[in-house]
Order: sequence, then structure tokens, then C-alpha cells
Amino acid sequence: MEETAWHKRTEVPLMIASLAYLVAYSWRVIADLHGPGRAVASTVILVTWAMFIADYLVRLALAKNRRWWFRHHLSALTFALIPVLRLVRLLRFMTRLPGMKTTAGGVLRTQILVYGAGASVILIYLASLAVLEAERHAPDANITTFPIAVWWACVTVTTTGYGDYVPMTDAGRWVAVALMLGGVALAGVITATLASWVLERASRAHDDQEPATRAQVRALMEKIDALTAQSSAGGGGASGAGAGGAGGAGAGGAAGEGAHHGDDHGSLGDGGDERPGG
Repeated sequence: MEETAWHKRTEVPLMIASLAYLVAYSWRVIADLHGPGRAVASTVILVTWAMFIADYLVRLALAKNRRWWFRHHLSALTFALIPVLRLVRLLRFMTRLPGMKTTAGGVLRTQILVYGAGASVILIYLASLAVLEAERHAPDANITTFPIAVWWACVTVTTTGYGDYVPMTDAGRWVAVALMLGGVALAGVITATLASWVLERASRAHDDQEPATRAQVRALMEKIDALTAQSSAGGGGASGAGAGGAGGAGAGGAAGEGAHHGDDHGSLGDGGDERPGG
């Protein structure tokens, strides 16, 4: 089986598994489960996580060029390590709403904004769960409820940092570091997308100043090459016709000249016969 076929067959089951992972993890943290309930939730989390790791390893094994596949499918590794991020793909339908621009730049900006917003929400939610699980029972902890954890995550992801709530454990601080790095990356992507949209709007009335893309230059060169080839072919046909016409005219002229010389010789012979004593 090829890697693409395997990916198509497992896409929907893994999407369901990622949803199950999120539900089980949320249930374990928010309800602060103990005993059998916590064991069930933890089992669901481990099983679904193992499914994602196994899927990634199988796709890597089925790839024809594993090194190339690894370099060009880093998103698959991210989904394997953080299964819930796969739920961002559920927002794909929002990138195809009626009225959306069909240009390459417009489609790309729409996808970045939609996926970026979805990834931000999931990142904040997961960080809230993770820091709450790490901090809830720690000594002198002040992040002890889920609403407080969500507030802390929102403040941290925007790098505002009011300092009213801070993690006290090492695990909580690592969650804060990951959240800040993710927030900076997402903010940069969204800012760049908005800047690209503003530049496009500003240059809409001045498209003569807009730089050409490589695809546009390539298409123009292909048209020039095609026109050059057609011109060369037409010029060759015209040269052949001209050569043929000149040859025909030359042959006709030579024949006419030969006939003229023949007539001259004939008249001379006749004149010789008419000479006195001929």
C-alpha cells in the first residue's frame, strides 16, 4: 500500500481519535478525576496517542524516499506529538465559503487566518488544561480553577504577562514557555498575513507597480517561445516558396532564352539559303 492511500484511509478515524483524546483529557483535568474514572480517561488518552504515533511511523515506512518525506511532512510529526491539533483541519470548510477570493494570494491568506485562529484557540485550551493539572494541588498555587487557567493562558499567549497568576511548579513553567513561543509564532504569522492583505489593497489601483511573480514570468516566456517557433516555421515556408518561385522563373527564363536563340539560328540558316548562289 502506498503512503497516500494509507493517509486517506486513516484520516477520518484519526480525526475521531483526536476528538476522543481532547474529551478524555478535558474530563480528567476539569473534573479532577480519581480512581477508576481517571484510569479510564488516562487509558483513552494513551491509546489515541499511540494511534497517532503508529500512524506516523507507518506513513514514514511506506514513503519511497523517507528522508524527503520527513523533511516535507513536519506537520505530520506535529500532529503525532500533539494529536488535538489535527482538529484544526475541521475548519477547512471555512476556507471555502462563498464569496471568498479565488486568487492564490487570497486563498492562502484565508487559510492562514482560519487555521491560525483555530490553532490559537486549541493552544490556549490545551495550555489551560496542562497548567491546571500541574498547578492545582501544588503548594501556594494560585491557578486552581479552570477559568483562572484560561485567563492565565490568554494573558500569556499574548505575551502581556500581568503577573496576577503565575505557575509555581516546573511543569507549569514549561507550559508557560511553550505557550509564549507558540503565541509569538502565531502572532507573527497573522501579522504578516494582514500586512500582505493591506499591501494588496493599497496596490489594487496601481497594478503596474506590482512585481511579477515567477509563474507570470514563466508563462510570458512560454508564450514568447511559442510565437518565436511559429515565426520561424512561417519564415521557413516562405523561404521555400520564394526559392521555388525563383527556380521556376529561372527555368522559364532559360527555356525562353533557349527558344529565342533557336529562332535566331533558324533565321540565320534561312538567310544563308536565300543568299545568291546558295
